[in-house]
Amino acid sequence: MNSLKKTVITIVLLLSVVVSNAQIKNAKTATVKIFGNCDICKASIEKAGNLKKLASVDWNKDTKMATITYDAKKTNEEEILKRIALAGYDNAKFLAPEDAYNKLSDCCLYDRELKTAVKTDMETMPNHSEHDIHSDITDKKQKTASPLKPVFDNYFLLKDALVKTDAEMASMKAKDLLTAISTLNMEDLKMEEHMVWMKMIKELTNDIKIISETQDIKRQRDLFKSVTQNTYELMKVSKSETPTYYQYCPMQDAYWLSKDNVVKNPYYGSMMLSCGKTVETIK
Repeated sequence: MNSLKKTVITIVLLLSVVVSNAQIKNAKTATVKIFGNCDICKASIEKAGNLKKLASVDWNKDTKMATITYDAKKTNEEEILKRIALAGYDNAKFLAPEDAYNKLSDCCLYDRELKTAVKTDMETMPNHSEHDIHSDITDKKQKTASPLKPVFDNYFLLKDALVKTDAEMASMKAKDLLTAISTLNMEDLKMEEHMVWMKMIKELTNDIKIISETQDIKRQRDLFKSVTQNTYELMKVSKSETPTYYQYCPMQDAYWLSKDNVVKNPYYGSMMLSCGKTVETIK
């Protein structure tokens, strides 16, 4: 009887997975190890990874293995595993942030086998000469430049157009900024960057799109306030080789970002070019 019950339960579970997968178009499946302990972990892991009609996660607490099914045209394995790591669970691709792990219930605090296995760059670096090591570090810095750099660069060009009170140029630069956003590969983002990006990308894209479609300088400047706030949030979690200055206009109670510490106000242009001050330096 017990054997029959197990068989029935297995069939029911398999059918539920099949039904769930049938709702996901362009379905692709992967099996990945995700660390956790209990049924609470299972609920948390699956909640973090599941997306209606886009992704389904089925985690086994005994084997620590998860079956991930997703729409390959709209998401990918990395995106799903990032969300699970942000919920506090180490996996085959990403380590959970320390604060996320520490917030787990006591029964969920699994042994962090992957974390203890991670070594620093210097520990894993081959034994080369000092010159070779310097070259390796330089190459690594170049390769690890933030994928958000084109977004930031085009933001600054949009800001410069507003400083010149050039609505036509601002519209063109907003289109370039939209292109930089649409061509960014989210798989290249760090977890912190990805988390902020997913929160603000819809609003950011919408504001920039409106700026690109209008040549009303006042409207462009009003929308630029929100564009700046979202870009600032991104910049705070991103690496930059040079400092960026976060500046404030008291007349508009609004901020902007600049590569130059000299104040050039994008909300007034030549009318009140030096109105404002630097309130923060982002390094």
